[in-house]
Amino acid sequence: METGEEFGPWLARQLKLAGKTQAELADELHLTRAAVSAWVTGRSTPRPTVMTDIARALGTDVGTVHTRTTDTQVGLPIAWYHRPGHPDGGRELGNAAAFAFDADVQVLARETCQNSLDERLVDNGRPVRVRYTLHELTGEKLDAFREAILWTDLFPHYSAVSESAGNQKVGRVVDAGVRDMYEKGRLVLLRIDDYNASGLVGDDYADGKFAAVVRRQLESLKSTQGAGGSYGLGKATLWANSALGLVLINSTLSVPHEGRTERRLIGRLELPWREVGGQQYAGPAWFGRPDPDSLGAQVARSWWADEETVDRLHLTRENDEPGTSFLVVGAHDVASLDEKRSDVDDEAVDEDGDEDTRDIARMHRRLVEALSRDFWAAMIGGGGRPPLLEVFVRSFRNGVEVVAEEQVDPSDMQPSRTRALRAHFEGATVDRLTEAGQVAARGVPLRLPLSGGARGTLGTHEAILLITEAEDKDGLKNQVHSLRGNRMTVKNTTVPNLPVGTNPFQAVLLAGEAAGESAPFAREAEEFLRAAEPPEHDRWGQTEELSLRWSPSAYRRINSLTTEVNKTVKELVARPKRGDRAGGEALRKALTVKTRPKAKVPSGPVAPVLDDIEATVGEGGEWRIAAEVSIPRGDEITPMVPVALLDVRSGGRPRLDWAELVAVEGCEVEDGVLRFAPGARRARFHGATDVTSHPVRTALTSLVVELRADKGE
Repeated sequence: METGEEFGPWLARQLKLAGKTQAELADELHLTRAAVSAWVTGRSTPRPTVMTDIARALGTDVGTVHTRTTDTQVGLPIAWYHRPGHPDGGRELGNAAAFAFDADVQVLARETCQNSLDERLVDNGRPVRVRYTLHELTGEKLDAFREAILWTDLFPHYSAVSESAGNQKVGRVVDAGVRDMYEKGRLVLLRIDDYNASGLVGDDYADGKFAAVVRRQLESLKSTQGAGGSYGLGKATLWANSALGLVLINSTLSVPHEGRTERRLIGRLELPWREVGGQQYAGPAWFGRPDPDSLGAQVARSWWADEETVDRLHLTRENDEPGTSFLVVGAHDVASLDEKRSDVDDEAVDEDGDEDTRDIARMHRRLVEALSRDFWAAMIGGGGRPPLLEVFVRSFRNGVEVVAEEQVDPSDMQPSRTRALRAHFEGATVDRLTEAGQVAARGVPLRLPLSGGARGTLGTHEAILLITEAEDKDGLKNQVHSLRGNRMTVKNTTVPNLPVGTNPFQAVLLAGEAAGESAPFAREAEEFLRAAEPPEHDRWGQTEELSLRWSPSAYRRINSLTTEVNKTVKELVARPKRGDRAGGEALRKALTVKTRPKAKVPSGPVAPVLDDIEATVGEGGEWRIAAEVSIPRGDEITPMVPVALLDVRSGGRPRLDWAELVAVEGCEVEDGVLRFAPGARRARFHGATDVTSHPVRTALTSLVVELRADKGE
């Protein structure tokens, strides 16, 4: 028989829930108060015969008293607690963190799978196992689920939001979700389960993983240095993908809390400000056991549920391995409408002829695509290294499987990159590609800056660049996938200006702890690159954290890394030059070609000139430029500094910082300075400004770009 919490703490909480004192329990049991006090403090335990009397007094069965794996059902029942409106009249019309992401199951997959990777239990050497389950409910199954979540208590709040839906975005989304459930008689659940993860450990309110996910915003408490997340925003994707703003949680803990580990449940609802029954509510609500220690026992806290309750809430886990299950109630995938599709499945179109954002077959397919694209490297093992991750996707309708479960296989959708990483793990790489199927490896330097704005270099971290021939299943060719510690794809770029006739290839850059813990400055590079990622974790570049912890120019080290990567790729994929042939030499000698005398090369340094520039406004509001430089003949080419300025009618032009400066051809970028190849006559570079340095909105400005001679500043 499973035994949970120690008897004393368990009994103390049951008395609070039942509203009983130790003296009142002692009177009902015809015992002394000292005897009950001894049980609560752990000095003694009741005899088996007394256990039956305690169960009767608490209104429960004797098995619950013996096992103590759940609370009694008397006193304070499971209920919804809605946060009251602010006394000062302030209103939040939605969770701002959720607006950082679209309602996109592919974004949800990226953020949730990253979180599971970050919480993997590493001591046992096993991968974290993540399963995505889509489940469409209709008819009696839908009615039973609504009863389990106390829908009749929630409905007045949804009605209040729907009445004001025309005034703000969140209300319109919620109104559409409720209407879809009633008009089409269905509800889509998306559950994300992870196993061999830490679980939501910690107190309901104090610092810990539970409070960071359930109670707080913009707090990230990660278990490892190489964690993917750092902003505390990723969890918001769960609520962003729920048309009802509702997520239920069941966690099995790796560290006991209140003496137990299994079936810790809580629910959180994200709605905008509303007024129900003459009372104002601030926004969020929680589904749980009223906390007897809160004022009026109103605030809901997590509770230890029984197996029947977990099953009714569709939160049953397959075993007792630590980890967490998140249930997104009313899942939808609005971003799927952006797909350029010439053919849409009949099942993905509703009766009005519109594409259905709640079609589970399409969501299933998009989940598999995203997971294989973003986490292929984490699923690969070799050379004695186990994979970090295993991922599965399955789909049901009313408990019947409609899309068979499939394990995401990186070798199926990423065959070339999988081959490259396995060869690296198994020590089977070569210096240069000479045969089909080979994988070449080279070291690429990342010069790490000193923190705190100090000038100089902390040291050089050697990232590992792998390159191999591309296959058709890889998708876009001539790409570089950049990874760090948790092996999630952070950056995916195309190598520019490849020589004509280059054989298609795929490349992988392993940086930070992904290059190996023994790599020089691996830990420092991991920390540096993590700080260089925005909340989307889809690139490395200028960020506020990078500027504050290192310096405003620290991003230039990443630009230099990009330049080195592109340069090394071109060296590895370049076709060897053909040697002179006898016939060709004889023909050359037989021909007489008149040549003009060489022009006299000017002595001294020459200054390159900005010859052509194209500028556009990026999605983030930044200026993006593609510039071409002409270089006069000379025996020395002056290094130049590209300067971005805002054009103004009067006064000095405000100078903008570069978030990205990348050499494309005929030059290199080093700490924001363009250095030109000897003998080059033309050069090209790309750049993007740092939006945080813009004094006004980009749409209201004009851009001026100048080349200034480097004075060694």
